[in-house]
Amino acid sequence: MSRSTKKKNGAFTFSMGYGTQGKKEDQKSLLLEEKSLKTQVNGARVQISISKPVLLSEYNHPLRKKYNIEKYDLHPGYVFPEEVRALIPKGTPEYVDKGKNYVERIVRALYYFKQCALVGPSGTGKTHIVYLVAELCGLPIWEVNCGLQTSTYDLFGRYIGLGKENWVDGQIVMWCRYGGLLYLDEANMMKQDVAARMNPILDTRGHIVLTEKDNEIVHRHPYGYIVISMNPFSAEFVGTKPLNAALRRRMSVWIDFDYLSVGDEICPDEVDLIVKRSGVDKDTAYKIVKVGAELRRQYKNGDLPYGPSPGDLINWAVLIADGVSPQKAADETIVGTTSDDAEIQEMVRRVVYSVFGSK
Repeated sequence: MSRSTKKKNGAFTFSMGYGTQGKKEDQKSLLLEEKSLKTQVNGARVQISISKPVLLSEYNHPLRKKYNIEKYDLHPGYVFPEEVRALIPKGTPEYVDKGKNYVERIVRALYYFKQCALVGPSGTGKTHIVYLVAELCGLPIWEVNCGLQTSTYDLFGRYIGLGKENWVDGQIVMWCRYGGLLYLDEANMMKQDVAARMNPILDTRGHIVLTEKDNEIVHRHPYGYIVISMNPFSAEFVGTKPLNAALRRRMSVWIDFDYLSVGDEICPDEVDLIVKRSGVDKDTAYKIVKVGAELRRQYKNGDLPYGPSPGDLINWAVLIADGVSPQKAADETIVGTTSDDAEIQEMVRRVVYSVFGSK
């Protein structure tokens, strides 16, 4: 441990740090977190500053090279406070994107513009990839579902109890203060009053005014990033509406998502993913993906209300690997997931039977 002493403005400042002798090979993964303590001794003001090394292996995540994002450091030399570090995701599965380079495109957009939008049908992995990006970049994630029941109080804060002593920050205000990645899911279901209050945060002003709290101005953290995601605006997604024009133009980059396999186009990577995550053989995995691809085609044509995600297909495959017949396993997974309507469920079964045979 090393220590230094200096006098500044009549106060003695002691700085203590931990040496890294013999640890040179680990220095790239070490960042210093500094904490200060002020006190007074015999009339003299004393400030003690302690810097301790924080081993942040997630900031040198081994998959950063695979996804080609090594040159994009979203918080160079900065350590997020300990109280929000637990919000950095861990153990997020890899994302298979069929050469679309979604991870690289999202991280690049955040690096240059600090915000971007993801658009695609449910089940294409938008939320999954946001969590993966947060993990790869070492960002605490603040997730907000923008459903119609989400109020400005939930997002920006409120007083609890009587008086003005107990103010509680909402998710967006906490993100402004601490930084990290703000994820607004189902953004085109956002209420207009919420969307309007987001505008100053997203433009060059970079702050929010808490009118509820004596007009306090909260500035956006320098390492605060935003990703919004949404399903395409259509009658199938109840509650969606065209995105507020002011909010739309503040999103610098728009990235379209689609399924890996649709119709006759079967993605080998999705087949390999099913094998890896469930344990079924490759031929069975191929048939599962073939069924999923046909259901997605019918969904995109408007014949079905939902197209199965890779996760839905994996759930189906897990039951098959456990010894359940493909037909019965489908009844317990993708058939019920698609709809409660008996007629639509029968349509799904017919697709399953066309590939696996009837019971």
